[in-house]
Amino acid sequence: MGDNWISHNMPNALWAQVALGILVLAALVVITGWIASGVISNIARRMLSATGHDDWSKALSRRRVFRNLSYTMPLLVIMGNIGVLPINEAYGGALARVFLSAGLVFFFMAVNGALSAWQDIYASSTRAQTRSIKGYIELGKIMFWALCLILIISILVNRSPLLMLSGLGALSAVLLLVFKDTLLSLVASTQMTTNDMLRIGDWIEMPQAGADGFVIDMALHTVKVQNWDKTVTTIPTYKLFSESYRNWRYMFESGGRRIKRTLRIDASTVRFLREDEILALGRFALLRDYLDDKQSELEESNRALGSLADMDVNRRRLTNVGTFRAYAMAYLRQQNELRQDMLMLVRMMEPESQGIPIEVYCFSSNTAWIEYERIQGNIFDHLLAILPEMSLRLYQAPAGSDFANMR
Repeated sequence: MGDNWISHNMPNALWAQVALGILVLAALVVITGWIASGVISNIARRMLSATGHDDWSKALSRRRVFRNLSYTMPLLVIMGNIGVLPINEAYGGALARVFLSAGLVFFFMAVNGALSAWQDIYASSTRAQTRSIKGYIELGKIMFWALCLILIISILVNRSPLLMLSGLGALSAVLLLVFKDTLLSLVASTQMTTNDMLRIGDWIEMPQAGADGFVIDMALHTVKVQNWDKTVTTIPTYKLFSESYRNWRYMFESGGRRIKRTLRIDASTVRFLREDEILALGRFALLRDYLDDKQSELEESNRALGSLADMDVNRRRLTNVGTFRAYAMAYLRQQNELRQDMLMLVRMMEPESQGIPIEVYCFSSNTAWIEYERIQGNIFDHLLAILPEMSLRLYQAPAGSDFANMR
């Protein structure tokens, strides 16, 4: 301390010198902690609020960034002034390294909290609905904690961090094995974000993982999917890049949801229409244009046959199933809740043992599940009810009651 008033008034007893040194360090810790927590933190909060970043102020406080920084500064003060204690230089150096390591831990905890606050702020923005940065945030945390571990070990053993980094080369194979999932997840997360393959809120189907629902969270290692039964399926991120799954987001973006369903007609009810039946069907407004055009076409074709047209087997005639298909197509064209600019058709498929499939293919203009089911139900309610008007019957496998009634 030199030749000054302090050195002249220092007590001679070693225990008294140690006690005085501890009191001085305690006073420095209290003053530094008060400045860090009561002054610097308040100034930082007010500056953030004044610049219109009040959300950052709340997020940093919630993640305890200011509190961890207020713990860091007193520890660094102790480390820098450990020399006031009358102890051996070797012990003093060891204590200084311990306090420096503790200060680094709290500093990196503050950095970790700042990254978490950034994720909180980003998650509340509209951009987070299309691109998630949670994977990158978690990767940043891993890198910072790895750096913290290297620095702490280097400080405690009193060696340069470069020596430890050079030694990591020999452990590269082990590190690759330990962090295999992390590296795979990082590549998968980067590719999915870059190519816009998956977003929070997407409805995906992945049967091999038992997932069918909306993506609620995207992290570095896992993606969480809330299924329709409210259970949550956790999928490794790299599996969503290496394996196939169905994403329904593009269906919602297109503005049309596909309706694809078949009606199986009893083959025994398919036949030609009689003249009186054709006249009776003329009362359907949706069939008038079809019947007029078709009748003209058939008459012209039959007229070309000449005398052969006198026999029914040679003449072209309308069928009830063909008329039903025309009616169904005209009915779909009249529905305002269907996308008229997208593909729309009613087709007959290959007959099977369960009947003749008539497939209805169109797109609803409302993609919401409840509305989609309502629109689809209304269409098929009407088509099923109109079948008897065409002398058609839906195929249905016989039930036990059918056999009972045969007695």
